[in-house]
Amino acid sequence: MQTILETDLILNQDGSVYHLNLKPENISDTIITVGDPSRVFRVSQYFDKIDFEMNRREFITHKGSYKGKKVTVISTGMGTDNVEIFMTELDALANIDLETRQVKEKKRKLNIIRIGTSGGLQEDLRLGTHLVSDFGIGLDTLMMFYNLRQTGFENTLTNKLKQYIDLPFKPYCVEGSVTLREKFAFDMLRGNTVTCPGFYAPQGRNIRLDVKYPHLMEDLMYFHVDDFWLTNFEMETAGYYALGRLMGHEMLSLNAIIANRAKNKFSKDPDKVIDSLIRKVLDRL
Repeated sequence: MQTILETDLILNQDGSVYHLNLKPENISDTIITVGDPSRVFRVSQYFDKIDFEMNRREFITHKGSYKGKKVTVISTGMGTDNVEIFMTELDALANIDLETRQVKEKKRKLNIIRIGTSGGLQEDLRLGTHLVSDFGIGLDTLMMFYNLRQTGFENTLTNKLKQYIDLPFKPYCVEGSVTLREKFAFDMLRGNTVTCPGFYAPQGRNIRLDVKYPHLMEDLMYFHVDDFWLTNFEMETAGYYALGRLMGHEMLSLNAIIANRAKNKFSKDPDKVIDSLIRKVLDRL
């Protein structure tokens, strides 16, 4: 049995994983993940009680219960690079014996639900909508470093998108958890979410520097394969879906639409949109 090297999985002196600063007993089977560290408190304020708290860098953790159901909320910060750290160390807490550094024979499957904000690509996507990501489409290069298994449809889609935008690398596409979608998002608008590796040029914003793809938003808006259209964009979903598939966890991304790029409009009360999504998820645990 393979022993994981100390430099591959770094542990703190107290035995916790390096970045999250957590031990296996500090997480539950259901994890709510948010990007903004301040949003952790906006989730846990509704808990019956908080049993454990940890603050480490952008990774803030609150473990507790909601209406008697155990739940953990953790912030990740922005981007798929942070998502990779979060998912890898979370999986280590679930499926690696941290004392022997060996993978456990019996795997623990986590239910991970992202609650995040997102911008709409399509003109008819109303501000304030709660959208579930059927698929995540990654314009970042994280999966170039992993052996991701894609379906025939996912491969076809990403090949066409690469050619359509004239990207120097192939994007990736992964479907989210159908099981979690049926439980948490049965009445939400279904869409397909583009994950960008940055907020400005990778999302078509031109501030002071020349951008390579000045018409990126328009290209994404009009790209489709039959009735498969891209609906919204953000910075984490595809990384979550890909790593969730590779690690064997159930992963779902839920989006509060607070902007519409086609109409150049931004929500007048984004906090209300996010809070209503938080409460909806908690009530469906």
